[in-house]
Amino acid sequence: MTQVMDVDKPREEVLKLYGNRLRLRVCGLYREEDRLLMVKHRGIGPTDTFWCPPGGGPQFNETAPSALVREFVEETGLDVEIGDMLFVNEFIQPPLHAMELFFHVRVTGGSLRQGFDPEMSADGQIIDEVRLMSFDEIKAYPPTDVHALFQYCQSMDDVFRLRGYLQ
Repeated sequence: MTQVMDVDKPREEVLKLYGNRLRLRVCGLYREEDRLLMVKHRGIGPTDTFWCPPGGGPQFNETAPSALVREFVEETGLDVEIGDMLFVNEFIQPPLHAMELFFHVRVTGGSLRQGFDPEMSADGQIIDEVRLMSFDEIKAYPPTDVHALFQYCQSMDDVFRLRGYLQ
């Protein structure tokens, strides 16, 4: 008997866990030569595809840098060292709303792999792919399919020059 995955399961879990409430997220920007590490999620956005830098929510009593180290391991298999905080982005895509703190990160170990989200069930996982992408690859997607930070940028260098509050 073949098991068919419920394609709406990830979206339902995302809405149940994160919908209609304000969430704090920490996100890391890791650049390798001319490519940026990106994670493809499903169950988010109008086209069910959403590319963004790795990150997630701190747990109670966990610092933002510690949370980002943990999130990188969970999502990408990489160990990182947290650098400067670069900017804050307010992500509003109802019913999702998050304040995102973006940090520069440096890889110190591990090996790149597609990770998982421990808050999601086994059949509701939202991480579809993890890979290094060029700026042109990122910008080739419709704006609804990539993080809004890229609307402020014309090059990969611009990503790392972003400062302050973005919305």
